[in-house]
Amino acid sequence: MHAGVNAAAVQLAARGRVQAASALVGGPAWKRGVALLRSLGADAPEVGLHLDLTEFPCHPGMRFGLTGLVARAYGRGLDGAALAQEIAAQLDAFEAAMGRAPDYVDGHQHVHQLPMVRDALVAELVRRYPLRRPWLRATRSPPWSAHGDGPTACKSHVISLLGSRGLAQLARRSGLPQNGRLLGVYGFGGTAAQYRDRLQRWLACARDGDLLMSHASLQSLPGDALAAARYNEYCVLDASTLDALLEAAGVVLRPMGEILATPAP
Repeated sequence: MHAGVNAAAVQLAARGRVQAASALVGGPAWKRGVALLRSLGADAPEVGLHLDLTEFPCHPGMRFGLTGLVARAYGRGLDGAALAQEIAAQLDAFEAAMGRAPDYVDGHQHVHQLPMVRDALVAELVRRYPLRRPWLRATRSPPWSAHGDGPTACKSHVISLLGSRGLAQLARRSGLPQNGRLLGVYGFGGTAAQYRDRLQRWLACARDGDLLMSHASLQSLPGDALAAARYNEYCVLDASTLDALLEAAGVVLRPMGEILATPAP
C-alpha cells in the first residue's frame, strides 16, 4: 500500500513479531516491498496474496467500492469472466515478483470470501497449484470475551457472516487448509494503550491455529484514514512488553503454514 506499511512489516518480521506479510500486488509500493522482503533472507515471513478488488486491482474495471462489491457479489451481478481474469492476473503478478506461489491467500477488506469471488478464487487455486495448495484466511469470529464491547463484536461477526461458512465449505472440498478464528478485528479507534489492552484480550482467548491480523505502519500517506491506528499497532507489536504479553497468555507465534501442517495431538 505504501512505504510505511512495508517498513513496519519487514521490521516486525525481522524481530519475529509477525510471521506473514500480505501482498497488495497492484499497490504502488509492492515492487519496493519485494526487495525488502528478500533482504530478510532466512528471517523472511510467509508471504501471501492479498486479493484486492477495492483499491488497486490489476484491471481498473474491476475496482469497486466495498458496499457495491458486496451487493454485486450477493446478487450474482459480477462479470464472472472478468473476475477470473483479475484473480489470475494478481496471482501472475505475485509469482512474477516472488518467483513462487503464495504461501496463502487472503483478501483486502476480506473480499476473498464473498460469493462469486470465492468460487472463482478456489477454482483458480486448485487449477494452478495441484500439488501444494496455499492456505486460505478464514474469518470466523471468536467469542465475546475476545472483543470486550458491542461494536467490536458486531463488526467481527458481520465480517464472518459475509462469507466465512461458504468459503470454509469450498476450502474443505478443495483441500485448501484454513486458520481457525480471526483475531484483530476492531474499529481502529483508541490509543496505543487501548490497542495493547485489545491485544491482551485477543491473546487470552487464542487457540492453536487462530490468526491475528495487523495493519501496522511506520508512517502514512495523506488521506490514510487508518494512519493513527496503524502506528499504534506498530508501536505495541514492536515494544519489548509484547514478550511478556505472549508469555502471560501462553502463546507462541508461529507461521500458519507450520501450524496447519502439524498433526493434531
